[in-house]
Amino acid sequence: MSTPAAAVHRPARRSAALPEGARSVGPLLRDWRERRRLSQLELALRADSSARHISFVETGRSRPSEELILRLADHLDVPVRERNALLLAAGYAPRFPETSMDDPALGELREALEQLLRGYEPYPALVVDGTYRVVAANRGITMLLAGVPEHLLAPPMNAMRLTLHPEGLARRIRNLAEWRGHLLEQMARQIALDRSPAARELYEEVAAYPVLDPGRKATENSGAPYFALPMQLEHEGRLLSFVSSIATFNTPMDVTVAELAIETFVPADRSTADYLRSLEF
Repeated sequence: MSTPAAAVHRPARRSAALPEGARSVGPLLRDWRERRRLSQLELALRADSSARHISFVETGRSRPSEELILRLADHLDVPVRERNALLLAAGYAPRFPETSMDDPALGELREALEQLLRGYEPYPALVVDGTYRVVAANRGITMLLAGVPEHLLAPPMNAMRLTLHPEGLARRIRNLAEWRGHLLEQMARQIALDRSPAARELYEEVAAYPVLDPGRKATENSGAPYFALPMQLEHEGRLLSFVSSIATFNTPMDVTVAELAIETFVPADRSTADYLRSLEF
């Protein structure tokens, strides 16, 4: 499954006009530094600069070079999309392209992701973008989505809506209160990191969904304790238990790739693993 989006190619490196009403680069860098709880001196030492120069940049007395902006962004762990925003705020062109997943330039990446997802079967796995739209999924995920209404499956599918909507998986998640809390906390951490308006809008939407049977608690499916919070899902008369793991790309140079996440679901007990291995895809 792919999510259409317009490809954005790297522009020529030139000065760019600052959009009207936009904040300048100094206050933006100060915000990121304060969020990382670093002093100007600590950041200067890490970035091979001086506290005086950092102060001048943050107050607008000095215009930072592209190199300095990117170096500071690296030490502040600023997301790739926001690095482009910093460059624009300083009057420079964006450095990192945002390429559509349908673009031929990402053909090998798409093929590798699809092969990875197939190789993980029969266990469920999927790839989502920065707003949890489903980019690709394997047949293990398709099996779990049986019975979900068409309006939630229509592209672009959204993993959070599929999970938390009352007509989606939420009605079959045995420990919905706990799993919902886990997902909302995950989204809140992302919003705190990249301040995405789209992610904030999605958070407000899914957080407002009614919680079905909020008093229902997780059910022990075996005598052994779980090693992580499981998602306990009713499926065709069975109780399946999964824990999830999320992987991202190291040092991405493209906004789209930077925001991709591969989520895999590991059986949390033997009965779930045995059932999945018995399936014929």
